[in-house]
Amino acid sequence: MITPLFAGVLTLLYIYLATRVISARGANGIGLGDGGNTDLLRRMRVHSNFAEYAPLGLLLLLLAELQGLPAWALILIGLVLLAGRFIHAFGLSRARETHNLRTIGMVLTLTAMAVLALVNIVLSWL
Repeated sequence: MITPLFAGVLTLLYIYLATRVISARGANGIGLGDGGNTDLLRRMRVHSNFAEYAPLGLLLLLLAELQGLPAWALILIGLVLLAGRFIHAFGLSRARETHNLRTIGMVLTLTAMAVLALVNIVLSWL
């Protein structure tokens, strides 16, 4: 199984992003919302964006694996998804937003998801 490897690595990244939010909340005494703190808001958005895209990407990867997509293809697409999520999180996390990194991260993420969606559609018909 290939998907559990990517699920594990992506989960570790998710935990890291969550602890950044928790840390900023504690440091600023903000229990709910962002309290007008732009650093906390940025950290919340990085975490939320990750949570919005990574689960569906992993689900698509798992479904492709269960339908018999070769390991090399799963690894390649999984690496694109992982790179996309990491690069996007890094770019959005910077105090001075790095729009190029955000864009590259989203292009990689959406490309991996689109390929997986199409692969799953084709494999389900075969």
